[in-house]
Amino acid sequence: MVETGVVYIGKKPTMNYVLAVVTYFNDGIREVTVKARGRSISRAVDVAEIVRGRFIPDADVRDVRISTERLSSEEGPATSVSTIEIVLSK
Repeated sequence: MVETGVVYIGKKPTMNYVLAVVTYFNDGIREVTVKARGRSISRAVDVAEIVRGRFIPDADVRDVRISTERLSSEEGPATSVSTIEIVLSK
C-alpha cells in the first residue's frame, strides 16, 4: 500500500503549501497530491514546480487530473468550477 498525503491549496502564501509538501516527503510519504480549484489552480502549479525545482529535485509529476465541479447555490443557477490534482511521487 502506498502512503499518500494531500495538500489543499487556498489563499495562503505559496511557500506555506511548499513547506507542507516537503514535510510530507521528509516524513517518508511516497506520494503527495496537490489539490486546488478555481483561482487557486495557478498557485497549485507553482507549488509543484517550486517543490521539484528547489527542494526535492527527484520528485516527479506522476499524474495531473483536471475536472469541473458543479456548485449549486440558493441565490441562483449552479456554477462550474475547474479543479486540478497534481500527484507528486518520490
